[in-house]
Amino acid sequence: MIPTDIFPPRIRLASIPTPLQKMERLSRQVGVEIFFKRDDFTGSELSGNKVRKLEFLLADALSKDADTVITCGGAQSNHCRATALAAVRAGLSSLLLLRTDDPANPPTVSGNILLDRLAGSEIVWITPEQYRAREEIFEREAQRLRNEGREPFIIPEGGSTALGAWGYVAEMQELVRDLNHLDGGDAKPTTVVCATGSGGTTAGLALGARLSDAAIRVAGVNVCDDRDYFVAVIDDICRKFNDTWLPGNSAGIPPYEIVDGYVGRGYALSRPEELVAIRDLVRLEGVVLDPVYTGKAYFGMIAELAKNPKRFGDRVVFIHTGGLFGLFPIAEQFAGLV
Repeated sequence: MIPTDIFPPRIRLASIPTPLQKMERLSRQVGVEIFFKRDDFTGSELSGNKVRKLEFLLADALSKDADTVITCGGAQSNHCRATALAAVRAGLSSLLLLRTDDPANPPTVSGNILLDRLAGSEIVWITPEQYRAREEIFEREAQRLRNEGREPFIIPEGGSTALGAWGYVAEMQELVRDLNHLDGGDAKPTTVVCATGSGGTTAGLALGARLSDAAIRVAGVNVCDDRDYFVAVIDDICRKFNDTWLPGNSAGIPPYEIVDGYVGRGYALSRPEELVAIRDLVRLEGVVLDPVYTGKAYFGMIAELAKNPKRFGDRVVFIHTGGLFGLFPIAEQFAGLV
C-alpha cells in the first residue's frame, strides 16, 4: 500500500469508504463481471468524485489562511456545487465562474445552481469564449477580493491539479482493499473505467494503481475534447505529482487509456441513445447516472463491450462519480422515454 507519510494534509469531508457493488443483472447481460464503485455515496450534498479532491485542496486553502475559494465550471457543474458546499463546511466563502451562452440571461435556478445559491456562493456568469480565458478572469476576481480585504484561493477546473489527484490516489488504495477482500487477497486483473472531464480523476487513479503496485488497468472515457487533449492534461498532472511528492522517481507517467469517440453532441449535450442507456440502467439495477459525465462514460463502456465483451478483460469496475442533480434541469429530454 501507499506509505501514509507521503500523503499531504487533508480535511475530512467525504463519507468514505464507498461501497463496491456488483451489478448482477448487468454482468449477465454483457457477459463480463461489472462492479460499480459508488462514489455517488460520498455524501448527499457532496455526492460524487469532487469531494475527494477537495479534501486536499481545501486543506491547502486553510493552510494559506484563505477565506474565499474561487473555481469554475459549466452552469450545472458538479465540481462547483461540491466546492460551494464543501467551502461552507470548511468555514469559507465561494465564488463560482459559471459558463453559459448568454450571461445576461442565465439559466433558471435548478439542480446544481439551486444548491450553489443555497450555499451562498457568489456567481459570475461568463460566456464560453470568456471561459477559454478563465485564468485571466480568475486573477481579476482574485484581485477584486484582495482589494476588499479578503484572501482568495483559486481551484482550477474540476479540482484537477497534482494536489487534487491525491483524492483518487487515496480512492485507488481503497479500491485495492475492496478487491483484495473480494478475492481473498489474490486480486485478479481488473480494469477501472471512469468519466474523464478535466483529467484529475483519471490521473489520480493511474498514479494510485502504480503506487499500490496493483494489477489494475485504468481507462477514462472522455466526455469532451479528445484523446490528444487529455493525454497532454493527464501527463502534465502526473509529471507535477511525481516532481512534488516522488522526486527521483524513475517510473515516469503511469499507464492509462483514453477511450475516445463518445463525446457525442458535445460537453453536457445528450443524445437519445445516451438517455436510453441511463433509463435502462435504472430499470435494470436501480442505479441512477447523470447526463454529463457518468451517463456518457457508461454509454461508452457498454458500447465497447457490445463490440467485444473482453474489451476490458474479465472484470470491470465503473467509478460512479455522482451527478444526480444534473438530471433535473433536462427532465424534458426524457419525454417519450419514460
